[in-house]
Amino acid sequence: MIVAGIAAAEAAFWVVLGAALAVRYLLRWRVLSTLLLWALPAIDLALLAFVTVDLAGGAVPTQSHALAASYLGFTVAFGHPLVRWADARFAHRFGGGPRPVRPAKGSAAYVRGLWIEWFRVVLAAAIACGILTVLALVVRHEEVPASLDEAATNPLWAQIVILGIVVVVWFLAGPAFARRTVQAS
Repeated sequence: MIVAGIAAAEAAFWVVLGAALAVRYLLRWRVLSTLLLWALPAIDLALLAFVTVDLAGGAVPTQSHALAASYLGFTVAFGHPLVRWADARFAHRFGGGPRPVRPAKGSAAYVRGLWIEWFRVVLAAAIACGILTVLALVVRHEEVPASLDEAATNPLWAQIVILGIVVVVWFLAGPAFARRTVQAS
């Protein structure tokens, strides 16, 4: 049931975003477009409420509950840049805007972008960990595990460990070894 909620939230995000951009650039209705864009966070809040009600109602925590918390963290941290990315492309295609430019690999802008992306991953993980902690301590009235072995037995606590691993791997795959290339004159 929770997986269906996550899928519905993801689908709703893209449908509402697409509608907002179509209304903005095809119909030129900026006010309605802005209202639709403001509805995007409501989708995340609805998913959070759905998970909270499910756990508060006595459901046993599953990996799906933990995945929903991670999804929420990542949509909050990456939602605004994703909307900007989609808006730039939609504006170029349908609104006469400039072509979006990608920074050249190895450029200062490229390396800076890798660091910004990684900091967003850290933010996403922190938000997800906060949600997971609240769900475990407040909603489920569970105690903080004393060891990693104990944490591994509960999907909510185990997800916090997984998120820590994701942050480290993303760092190593992204900005850790990124070097700015020097242009020859």
